[in-house]
Amino acid sequence: MGAEARTIRVTKADCARLVKYVGAPDVEYEPGVDVRGNPVTPPDLYGGSKIELPETVTIPIEVDLFDRLNLPSDRRYEGDVQVGTVRIDVKDGHATFNGQPLTPEEQAELARKCQEVPRGEGEGGNAGEGG
Repeated sequence: MGAEARTIRVTKADCARLVKYVGAPDVEYEPGVDVRGNPVTPPDLYGGSKIELPETVTIPIEVDLFDRLNLPSDRRYEGDVQVGTVRIDVKDGHATFNGQPLTPEEQAELARKCQEVPRGEGEGGNAGEGG
């Protein structure tokens, strides 16, 4: 493909997996204390969580060909074509696209696109427009 613009669909849920939350500089977590400074019970009352997270999270990246080619959608066929896969290491947050590490600039662009997804739009929000 040349330098032409491409539309890639990244949902709000995908963004939540890809973009690491960074709190405001004036907000600091203090364990055992609520926002007003009152003591709170620790969350691990019954021995903590027994859920084992996977080492990586895999997100397929798809292009909607009906939308891309300005074709009317047809309920008999799917227009989505997988163009790649993003993998995220759960422990360190590093992401790759088709095995290639994302640069800090690419991660920043992804974070910017994810912030453009309207709140409450759910699974169908597109965050990746452009090339």
